Amino acid sequence: MIKKLSYFTLLAAISVLWGADIRAQTAPGEASELLGRRTDLEERIRSKSEELENLNRQMEAVRQNLESTKSERMSLQSELKRLQTNVSQLQLSIRADEATNQKLGLEIDSLHYDISDITDSIATKEVAVNAILRQIQRNDDRNLLYTLLTNDSLADGIMKVQSLQNLREQLGVDIVNLVGLREQLGAKVASVTQKKTEIEIRRRAAEVKKSLIEEQKEDRQVILVQTKSKESLYEQQLAELKKQQDDIAEEIDRYEQQLRSEFNVGLLPGRRAIFTWPILLASEGGKGRITQNFGEVSYLYRGKPHNGLDIGTPIGTPVMAAESGTVIAVGNNDRSAWSKYQYGKYIMVRHENNLTTLYAHLSRFAVAKGDAVERGQIIGYSGNTGYSTGPHLHFGVYWAPSVEFRSVPPAAGLVPVGVTIAPEDYL
Repeated sequence: MIKKLSYFTLLAAISVLWGADIRAQTAPGEASELLGRRTDLEERIRSKSEELENLNRQMEAVRQNLESTKSERMSLQSELKRLQTNVSQLQLSIRADEATNQKLGLEIDSLHYDISDITDSIATKEVAVNAILRQIQRNDDRNLLYTLLTNDSLADGIMKVQSLQNLREQLGVDIVNLVGLREQLGAKVASVTQKKTEIEIRRRAAEVKKSLIEEQKEDRQVILVQTKSKESLYEQQLAELKKQQDDIAEEIDRYEQQLRSEFNVGLLPGRRAIFTWPILLASEGGKGRITQNFGEVSYLYRGKPHNGLDIGTPIGTPVMAAESGTVIAVGNNDRSAWSKYQYGKYIMVRHENNLTTLYAHLSRFAVAKGDAVERGQIIGYSGNTGYSTGPHLHFGVYWAPSVEFRSVPPAAGLVPVGVTIAPEDYL
């Protein structure tokens, strides 16, 4: 009788795999309610995705409208129009941030359902694995001959041996499945953490954009007061600003030419992807577009080669450190919303590879001088400060030992100069 009970105990252990699954099943009514909640959640995520697609189309239309104004003759009316377009773009961007955060919140809810399902499956598999292990351990000290001889018949002995073999095989399968489930759980939890981080980043960006809307409105009033709302006075003062900027650029160019003439290019690291992009490009799902490469000749610089890489992007776009390093400068060359010079608001970060990166024409800072920053960390937000014809980031790369900070009136503060290098060689 005891032998029979032992045999049936063995069969019971095998059935744990299915029995545990059956016990874990939700009651029909609860299952139906759960399915309904998850279906509703998926529908709300889909709806938010459509809302975001619509907002992205609107933002693209505004971007193209803003881009078209660059070809217009600079005038008071075109400047006021540009400021209003910036406001519209910021308002749409805030709505997109809010909709994205709502969608991310829904996706987190969906992930919590997945995590709950996986956790239940892990618990079920652990029960099954433990039951199998206990049964195998009870039989490990018995050899094949003993197992065959201690049963009522040879057939019973062979069946028990086969059952133990099946248990061992099932144990291997269950352990593999358990490892897979734990990996899935880790990935889901990591995804939740990532989405929560993105929500916080977008929340902060939305706050920055709200303050920038007010700033754009204030800039409009400054310009109207400065020009007394007269087109002729605007053009006259604009011409004066351009002459002042040309003088600043000429002086900076002299400094940098002298530094380049004394520089041994053999000191530079070989061309390779050292830096990450400070702004995600549209081709990678971001909003950045290259508007001017290093070395290109532009009327803005009196026909001189451009000393950086320009990435067009809406005002308020997060700007990331291209590599880990230390912030060596946080400056502003503007004197007012009207008297804007050179780089406007800028940040410089020195890296351990003897290169220093410049992030210019910013609207806001997110770091201070002396801060240690990590690769990909948000250090500021893009803008249209300094001498600029539209919202963009000027990304510069310098040979770190050559970097100096010069006073170049009428630009406010200090202007960074040094041996400039093509950023494209290291992105």
